[in-house]
Amino acid sequence: MASNFEFNAESRSEAGTGPARTLRRVGRIPGVLYGAHQDAEMISLEQREMTKNLEAESVYSQVLTLNVDGKAQKVILKDLQRHPSTSTILHVDFQRVSQKEKLRVHVPIHFIGESISVGVQKGGVVTHNVVELDVSCLPDDIPEFIEIDLTEVDLGGSVHLSEVTAPSGVEIYLQAHGGGKQDMVIASIQHGKFAEEDETTEEADDLGYGDSDSDSDIDSE
Repeated sequence: MASNFEFNAESRSEAGTGPARTLRRVGRIPGVLYGAHQDAEMISLEQREMTKNLEAESVYSQVLTLNVDGKAQKVILKDLQRHPSTSTILHVDFQRVSQKEKLRVHVPIHFIGESISVGVQKGGVVTHNVVELDVSCLPDDIPEFIEIDLTEVDLGGSVHLSEVTAPSGVEIYLQAHGGGKQDMVIASIQHGKFAEEDETTEEADDLGYGDSDSDSDIDSE
């Protein structure tokens, strides 16, 4: 997939909490660039440019152009940390890509046929259990999204991960959240009251949930 996104970054030499805070005060984001059998490199990016580019959904599943001190490199956005209450970007990780090596990336799902699906026509409500898929492929084969058609799903029916057809050259990891082996339910159509109960349960499970892990361990900020 060709990149339509370009990011400009500068090298930085100081790691740690103090220098990271200094960067953020002047409108820059600390980050790390690694991969492709090269040394990891500390960088910083302009907050405004980064925020604007992230408004496009496809930026998360495309090969991007990252200019570090004017030198262009092909990368993917591997990890992003935001402030829990303001959503301000705190740290970003980029991974270099090689055209000959497969990448493992998350690709968004686009659901189609919801409003005309058999189950919705009978009064059902669609529940999306998963909104992105974990896939492996070469950089040029990364799909912008994967479509799942719900048109024929009946009331009480569902679509499982094993039923999703991957684009050519793309492998979907058939693995449930938490590392389980069971076949994940991607989406389902239920009676309205059952869908509402499921959403309430999911909200309760999400309380206190947070993931602050980063793929990079050279920068503690």
